[in-house]
Amino acid sequence: MRIIAGQWRGRPLTAPKGDATRPTADRTRETLFSMLLSRIGSFEGLAVGDFFAGSGALGLEALSRGAASCLFVEQDKAALDAIRANGERLGVRPEVRPSSVMALGPAPRPLDLIFMDPPYQTGAGQVALDKLARLGWTAPSSWISIETDRREDVEVKGFAVDAVRDVGKARLTLLRAE
Repeated sequence: MRIIAGQWRGRPLTAPKGDATRPTADRTRETLFSMLLSRIGSFEGLAVGDFFAGSGALGLEALSRGAASCLFVEQDKAALDAIRANGERLGVRPEVRPSSVMALGPAPRPLDLIFMDPPYQTGAGQVALDKLARLGWTAPSSWISIETDRREDVEVKGFAVDAVRDVGKARLTLLRAE
């Protein structure tokens, strides 16, 4: 696993030990960031959330490409250790919230971009997005990416699917508020 583009391009990342997390493959991240770049234009200055963060690869990739900030939310200890180790390796101190995404309270401000890579076949991303929207984590201009198993469809009341791409075993779904 490595950073694909930006200031940390080519830098290696550590995956959490054990089977509790499933890091997003480089090819899947490349596809996702290409999809986002064609819609957003630039990551410069964005406030990002990497929820169900795992290794933190998605949020760190966004920071590498110029995002102003990223909040990493993860509850697995091995994954939290990996996020912190990856941040240290890149020379940044990641803003980490060691908790379940479902335990987040009201947002201090909406995020511009939210990545969610929940366990496959659980529907957790859809449930979490519904709750996050009610708590002010999203705005009409926010982009949301949910990675699921390629057999899963994503539907969240109040959000429209902008794009869906299957990459290997993964399905990437980009959503916007309706």
